[in-house]
Amino acid sequence: MNLLRAASTVSLLTLASRVTGMVRETLVAAAFGASAWGDAYQVAFRIPNLLRRLFAEGAFSQAFVPILGAARARDGDEATHRLIDAVATILFWALLLTTAIGMIGAPVLVWLLASGLAEFDGAVVMTRWMFPYIACMSLVALSAGILNTWKRFAVPAATPVLLNVAVIAAAWLLVPQFRAWGIEPAYALATGVMAGGLLQLAVQVPALVRIGCMPRIGIGPAALKAAWTHPGVHRVLRQMLPALLGVSVAQLSLIINTQIATHVGVGAVSWLTWADRLMEFPTGLLGVALGVVLLPQLSAAQARDDDAAYSGLLDWGLRLVLLLALPCAAALLVFPNALISVLYHYGAVTARDVQQAVWALMGYGVGLMGLVGVKILAPGFYARQDIRTPVRIAVIVLVLTQMMNAVFVPFIGHAGLALSIGLGATINAVWLYVGLRRRGTYVPAPGWAPFALRVLAATAVLAALLWWAGQAIDWVGLGEHRWRRIGLVAACLGGAAVLYFGTLLALGIKPRQFLRRG
Repeated sequence: MNLLRAASTVSLLTLASRVTGMVRETLVAAAFGASAWGDAYQVAFRIPNLLRRLFAEGAFSQAFVPILGAARARDGDEATHRLIDAVATILFWALLLTTAIGMIGAPVLVWLLASGLAEFDGAVVMTRWMFPYIACMSLVALSAGILNTWKRFAVPAATPVLLNVAVIAAAWLLVPQFRAWGIEPAYALATGVMAGGLLQLAVQVPALVRIGCMPRIGIGPAALKAAWTHPGVHRVLRQMLPALLGVSVAQLSLIINTQIATHVGVGAVSWLTWADRLMEFPTGLLGVALGVVLLPQLSAAQARDDDAAYSGLLDWGLRLVLLLALPCAAALLVFPNALISVLYHYGAVTARDVQQAVWALMGYGVGLMGLVGVKILAPGFYARQDIRTPVRIAVIVLVLTQMMNAVFVPFIGHAGLALSIGLGATINAVWLYVGLRRRGTYVPAPGWAPFALRVLAATAVLAALLWWAGQAIDWVGLGEHRWRRIGLVAACLGGAAVLYFGTLLALGIKPRQFLRRG
C-alpha cells in the first residue's frame, strides 16, 4: 500500500467533510448569528460531540485499533473476527445504558458545560434530542477501526460528510418551516444532527459486509457473558482506562473553556466555534488523515518488532506535518480577516462578530503546528500500547492551559481561551517528541536541517503574499459582494499555494521524496 496515496485519499475525503462542515456552520451562523439560541445549539451539540471525542473516537479508538491490528498480524483473521464480535456486543449494550442516562440527566450536563447560557431550557431540550447521536458515532468508530485495520480508509473518511449534509438540509429546509409552524427554528438543527448520525451508521454496513467483518452483536445474558469473558475485551478495557483519562483531560479543557466563554458574554461561544471550525481544516486534513493511516501501520510494525520501519513511519509523518501545516499556520495568522469574512459574514453575523472571531482564529493559529503534531506523535505511543505516557503529559498540559487562561482571559477575553489551547498543544507536542527521542523509538532520518530551511523559506514567501492581500483589500466591506469576495479569497489562496509549492520545487523538494509503502 502506498501510504502517501492512502493519506491523500483520507485527506481529500476529510476536505470534503470540512468543506461541507463549513457550509453547515455558515448556514447556521447566517440563520442565528451570535445569538442566545445560536449559543444554545452550539452547547447542546457540543455535549454529544464531546462524548463522541471522549469515548468513540478518543479512548475507544486509541485502545481498540492497536489491539485489533496486533491481533490480525499475530493471530489471523478468524481470531480477529471473534474479538470484533465480543467488543461489538459489550459496546452496544453499554451504549444503550449511556444514552438513557444522558437523556435523563440532560439538565445536569448542560449546567456543567454552560451554566451561564441565556437559553438554558432550550439547550436541555436539544441535548435530549441529540444525545442518541453518541451511540451512532460510537458504533461508527468501531466500524472505522475495523475498516482502517483492513486498509479500507475511504468509507470512514467520507462518513462525516453525511452529518453535514443532513444539518445543511435541516438549516435550508426545516428552519424556515419550523419558523412558519411557530416552533423554535433551532430545534430543526437538532433534528438534522440525529438524521445525520443514523445515515453515518447505515453506510458502514455494506463496507463491513464487503470485507466479511460485519459484527455479530450478542443478544441475551449468555451472549453477553461470553463476550465479557473474551480476553481481548479486557485488554481493550485495560487500555481504555488510561486512554479515557488522557482524552478526558483534553475534553475537560474544552468544558472549562466553554464554561468560561459563556461568562465572557453572549456570542463568545459562537466566535470560538467559528474559529475552531476553520482551525479544524488543517488539523483534519493533515493530523487526522496522517494519524488514521499511521496508527494501523505502526501497530503492525510493532507486532513485527521492526524498529526501523516504526521510526521511518514517524519520520515520514513529521516531515509531512512541517511541509503542510506550517504554511497553514502562517495563513491563519496573516490572513484571518479574509477567511472569517468569506465564511461567516452573512445574515445575522455583524462586522464586530467577524473581528471577534478573527482574534480567536489567530490564537489557534499560534498553536496549529502543535495541534497537528500531537496527532502524529501520540500514535507513536499508542501503537506500542503505551497510553499512560501521553496521559501524564496531557494532565500537566491541562494545568498549564488553565494557568494561561487565568493570565490571558482578563486581558483579551475569549481570544485568550484559543491562545491557551494553541500554546498548550505546542507544549504537548514538544513533550511527546522528546519522549520518543529519549526512548529511541524515533530516530530522525538524515537531511532534516536543509529540509526545514527550505520549508521555512517557502512559507515566508507565502506569508508575504497573504499578508499583502489581507491589508490591501477591505474584506468586511465586501459583504454585499458575496461572489466577488469568494473569488478573491480563492484567488489569493490558490496563488499562495502555487507560489509555495513552486518555491519548494525550485529549492529541490520533490513529491517523490514522500512516497512510502506500508
